[in-house]
Amino acid sequence: MDRITAAYEQLIEGFIRWAQAEDNVRAAFVIGSRARRDHPADEWSDLDVIILADDPRPYVSTTGWLAHIGHPWLTFIESTPEGDAFEQRVLFEGGLDVDFVPSSVGQFRKMLSEGLPPADAEMVRRGIRVLVDKDGLSERLAPVAAEPVEPALVGEPEYLNLVSDFWYHTVWTAKKLRRGELWTAKSCCDVYLKQRLLRMLEWHTRAVRGPDTDTWMRGRFLEEWADPRALQALPAIYAHHEEEDVWRALEGTMELFRWLAIETGESLGYGYPSNGDDRATELVRRYFSDRNQPGCGKGRTTRDG
Repeated sequence: MDRITAAYEQLIEGFIRWAQAEDNVRAAFVIGSRARRDHPADEWSDLDVIILADDPRPYVSTTGWLAHIGHPWLTFIESTPEGDAFEQRVLFEGGLDVDFVPSSVGQFRKMLSEGLPPADAEMVRRGIRVLVDKDGLSERLAPVAAEPVEPALVGEPEYLNLVSDFWYHTVWTAKKLRRGELWTAKSCCDVYLKQRLLRMLEWHTRAVRGPDTDTWMRGRFLEEWADPRALQALPAIYAHHEEEDVWRALEGTMELFRWLAIETGESLGYGYPSNGDDRATELVRRYFSDRNQPGCGKGRTTRDG
């Protein structure tokens, strides 16, 4: 066992001792890389712990309990990636980072009876490690873990909506650049548009390589499953905080998204909405070419629109 793994195991032992003595805590599971076999934890992995409690609120609103587990250097509250709960994120001594996600036993049982959300079901299927289980709650997860993954391809309405969403926001980004709102324009180009690009990358991979291709979540291990041509293009589609470079990155992002979306549509038998692409591209290029003409400078930076 390497030094980092041993340090996390010591932290886990401290957590188990605390949780066993804490009557309010009924169960706790490790999820993520420290519980799965495919792409297991390495020295850079954090520790993700689900806490099931009769009343989970104290583990979000207070921090004193963390000292029973280890030596916390800092902690803060953040919503989970799915946005449906809060987690206590902690940096313990030695740089050990742990995400504690407290949830109620009642909510857990309700979720299981109604069916776990896809992201949660995927997490369970990839592997969990039971740390504490006072009431046999983990037995309820066994059927979920055994469920086969149903391969899914994007439907045409969702595909068309994403394409239109993307092209709309290319024009929006160009307008922000013309107004002189560099921060806002760069954020849309390098965050919002890239999120749409990532979704199309996932769809493209499953459409071309097969619906059972594992594209993980939120871009994890993208270098292993995305089209090599797209990977080669990625370094050139992010911008420095400089106007001309954002224009360049925007154009590169548009080019990459376009061929991914066209190939995805062709593979699935969906028509690509080229009219929206053409109109948006024409506007973006006109805003770019007119940017230095007299009377077309920056202005009105205080409005919300």
